[in-house]
Amino acid sequence: MFGRKIVFVVAVCLAFLAGSANPIFASEPLHVVVTIPVLKDFADQVGGPHVRVVSLLSGSENEHTYSPKPSDLVAVRKAHVFIEVGMGLEVWVGALVSNAGTAGLLVVTTSEGIERIADHAKTLNTQGHGDGNPHVWLDPENAKLMVGRIAKAFAKADPAHAGEYRANQDRYVHRLGALEAELAEQLERVTDRRIVVHHPAWPYFARRFGFDIAGEIITQPGAEPSARHLQALVRKIREGRIRVIVSEPQLNQKLPRILAQESGARLVVLTAMPGGVPGTGTYLDMLRYNVTELAEALESQN
Repeated sequence: MFGRKIVFVVAVCLAFLAGSANPIFASEPLHVVVTIPVLKDFADQVGGPHVRVVSLLSGSENEHTYSPKPSDLVAVRKAHVFIEVGMGLEVWVGALVSNAGTAGLLVVTTSEGIERIADHAKTLNTQGHGDGNPHVWLDPENAKLMVGRIAKAFAKADPAHAGEYRANQDRYVHRLGALEAELAEQLERVTDRRIVVHHPAWPYFARRFGFDIAGEIITQPGAEPSARHLQALVRKIREGRIRVIVSEPQLNQKLPRILAQESGARLVVLTAMPGGVPGTGTYLDMLRYNVTELAEALESQN
């Protein structure tokens, strides 16, 4: 009789564990959905083997105007944790999460607590940034804070591995600090750091590494520049002897090429997303690539 009770109790426990949606009790890893590839890299670095991360965007899309697919809804419904940047970057997220209707989904906004740089545009269209420029991850100090928020969320969702998440966070933050110091040393020999950028994605990057954004081709997302603005920009580049124009691989290169031809500046294609150009598969690779390419371009124009 006693033996049958033990068997019954064990069977009930096993049934509970098998049916539990809580990763604490399940053998499966945390299912994590992120909006953009840089967040996938951060989540993978923190979570290691205890997470399975899906990025809704590949990096080639426009994150401001992205329209979620039916497969995105399915992915969110299966997720334990959903990670976004916030600050108006992914305006489509609210509807997606609401439509998924996933009970207990932990939503992490990684830009919370970060000191924001205001957009200079006074009038914002539906693709504009209402809460400051959202490209916060391009400053490695901000990346450290974002990684910390992800580690905290994973520890909450999966306390059994909280110690590992914190240890992974610490190791990655150390690697970020070492790379930041290496790049700062590399830039010491670059005296003129003025650049013109294609799209307003670079203020955090510029502030951290001491670049001076002297002008922008597109001043706000979704708005085409006027001929008058482009003429004034060419004149500014020529008269100020600005050496480099920065573009990004997902943008149409026609306008920056024209400006480079008209002004004599050098066009350099950098990426705001890991994997945007060859050799930038991780955030660390991307950061090293961007700084190195920009430094070499500025030096070569002396």
